[in-house]
Amino acid sequence: MPAPADAAGSRPTLTDVALLAGVSTATASRVLTGSARVSEDTNRRVQEAISKLGYVRRRAPWTHRPHRPHGGSIAAIITESSERFFSDPFFARLLHGASRALAPVGYQLAFVAVKDRSEYVAAARFVRRGVDGVLLVSSHGSDPLMPVLDTARVPTVLCGRPLSEHGASYVDTDNYGGAQAAVHHLVAAGRQRIGTIAGPRDMAASQDRLRGFTEAMAATGLEPVVDLGDFSLESGERAMTRLLRRRPDLDAVFVASDLMAAGALRALRRAGRRVPDDVAVIGFDDDPVAQYTHPPLSTIRQPVEEQGSTMARHILALIEDRTKPGPRTLLPTTLICRESA
Repeated sequence: MPAPADAAGSRPTLTDVALLAGVSTATASRVLTGSARVSEDTNRRVQEAISKLGYVRRRAPWTHRPHRPHGGSIAAIITESSERFFSDPFFARLLHGASRALAPVGYQLAFVAVKDRSEYVAAARFVRRGVDGVLLVSSHGSDPLMPVLDTARVPTVLCGRPLSEHGASYVDTDNYGGAQAAVHHLVAAGRQRIGTIAGPRDMAASQDRLRGFTEAMAATGLEPVVDLGDFSLESGERAMTRLLRRRPDLDAVFVASDLMAAGALRALRRAGRRVPDDVAVIGFDDDPVAQYTHPPLSTIRQPVEEQGSTMARHILALIEDRTKPGPRTLLPTTLICRESA
């Protein structure tokens, strides 16, 4: 059946969805609300119609919805695989900070990890069913959820600034300044052949840390050596191996996450390099793993729990008054010196 025409050029309606799926409007509505009285085949046809038409459930603007000071739900959507979500302590720390700020006012925090297309579709459906706000975490590039959130007028706060200017509210840490502090510390310690393991290019935090590193190196007249990881331990190990192959005389490395730094330490041990005697290592995050590596890891501390609680306060402010511009906050970072550098 062809998609229904929309001569006025307006957004597709629930009636359009019902027509395309071959069901009644009431049945299409039950699918949207998650009713158990809908068969699997009907649910599939309605969902396919929604996807084909680009239908977004209409709702009253948030400012017209009744304020619920003691109840509601906030969705924390983490755009990473479930494996990455459960293996990286950053996410648990962030959500703990957010949950601690939301609990006293009665808001429940639900988290969803999304990576492939089907998970994005499920997350969009979850949001359309009605959450009070969204905390969007670990966004890559032009996140496909942002148009959905904009259209549905869901109050949204991002963890970190978006890669491109979007106008959204966010809470970020001083990634640029933290990377510069790491380079200054290494240079002051007499290190001259300094490399970096940067994070994914499609994330603003990675770009800011890499830019801070390269500009600090340029200011001292040193030539940077750069490799890339994806913030996982395994990627840090592989990148460190590649750096040593390119520059066997490397005497320091700044790594854009503590998990990658732990992987770098593993690669250095396998290559017979002593830390910090032969190669100094500085990570980023100050995750718990930094205290238990061998040797304990020098790192750039970002206040992750505070970032989560600040995001929660921002989302509550947006729910309270959707007409206000979304607040933006930049939190400071701090160099923590341990035995690795």
